[in-house]
Amino acid sequence: MKKILGAILVALLAVMPALADAEVEANYNKAVKKFKDSKRSGPFFGKSYGYAIFPTVGKGGFGIGGSYGKGRVYVGGKHVANTSLSQLTIGFQAGGQAYSQIMFFKNANAFSTFKTGKFELGAQATAVAITAGAGANVDYDNGIAIFTVAKGGLMYEASVGGQTFSYEAK
Repeated sequence: MKKILGAILVALLAVMPALADAEVEANYNKAVKKFKDSKRSGPFFGKSYGYAIFPTVGKGGFGIGGSYGKGRVYVGGKHVANTSLSQLTIGFQAGGQAYSQIMFFKNANAFSTFKTGKFELGAQATAVAITAGAGANVDYDNGIAIFTVAKGGLMYEASVGGQTFSYEAK
């Protein structure tokens, strides 16, 4: 009986990392599907050089705030790198929220700038919420188009900050 329980335990321990990887993969696929299904961000999949997807970005603050999320970079539909997003904000803000974000790279030049690992979006960069009214035209700004979708939480904010990104080739 001990041998059987031991074998089951070893098998479970061997399978656990694969299950965790499958859950991570499912989170990325779910986020990509949400953006592909949107009338606002969906068309960018067919006309962009590549994209960076962040399934969950956590954001919170009270006076001083911050955001962080892990993501993946895709070119030609292939996962080519891992990335992370960090943001520090200062101003009137209180609360916390979670959201998904996607950044589309218009061309190889925009992607090349991003993959330096020193890419930064200034405070003037605008992310378009895919749940907002569909009337506005969305296009690239300096070779990048950014979309977000809220996942939960509540945040009141009138702050200034910029996002920075890391890039680690796969």
